[in-house]
Amino acid sequence: MSIQDSTRMIKGSHPKTDQLMELIVNQTNMHRAYKRVVSNGGSSGVDGMRVEELKTYLQADWAKIKQLLLTGSYYPNAVRKVEIPKPGGGKRMLGIPTVIDRLIQQAMYQVLSVLYERTFSDNSYGFRPLRNAQQAVKRSQSYIQEGKRWVVDIDLRKFFDEVHHDRLLSKLRIRIEDRRVIHLLDRYLRSGMMDQGIEQKRIKGTPQGSPLSPLLSNIVLDELDKELEARGLSHVRYADDFQIYVKTKRSAERV
Repeated sequence: MSIQDSTRMIKGSHPKTDQLMELIVNQTNMHRAYKRVVSNGGSSGVDGMRVEELKTYLQADWAKIKQLLLTGSYYPNAVRKVEIPKPGGGKRMLGIPTVIDRLIQQAMYQVLSVLYERTFSDNSYGFRPLRNAQQAVKRSQSYIQEGKRWVVDIDLRKFFDEVHHDRLLSKLRIRIEDRRVIHLLDRYLRSGMMDQGIEQKRIKGTPQGSPLSPLLSNIVLDELDKELEARGLSHVRYADDFQIYVKTKRSAERV
């Protein structure tokens, strides 16, 4: 099955599929994922493999890895913990997957994003194809021009570190019938965090640094978007930051 066929199938009227893994390991999809991972570069994971070594590794071992993925038997490696300073102070925790796990996650992202993008809110701009911060600013300006000059500015503190695994998986099961994909997502979510040679188990969170983390965060926060829309509130969201625009101070205080 070609990636064009897979995209047409996912975009079709049926909202669920039980053959996602076949689409993920599709040769064309994997080639796209490989090109993206190589172009992104980045540091190595816990196994020390560099991006430049990925091609040789795949030539020797891809057939075995593909079979493990198709049979639901693939287990990812732990991620390497990295902390970087945040512009406003404090530190941001990253989880750096191995290069092979970045490749698999990128391939998963390319298929799953097609499945979910069509239902995401028009008020969401972060980590989405053909959307950016400049568009979010323009939407904000349009609300202000409508007279909504009172802004409730909200930042979800440590959102990526606090995502509830079981609740996220329950949402994914609504749309994804392929149990192999659900199980692999579960394994990625629970992959240990390697810190100074000690592996720490994870029971919550989707650490930034993996190709899947932004998509999973948007799947979680789409529920917030839909709730705000149901309440008739004008808002703009970029990842875990969002603003609500209203016309009066009283409305802002109520929100």
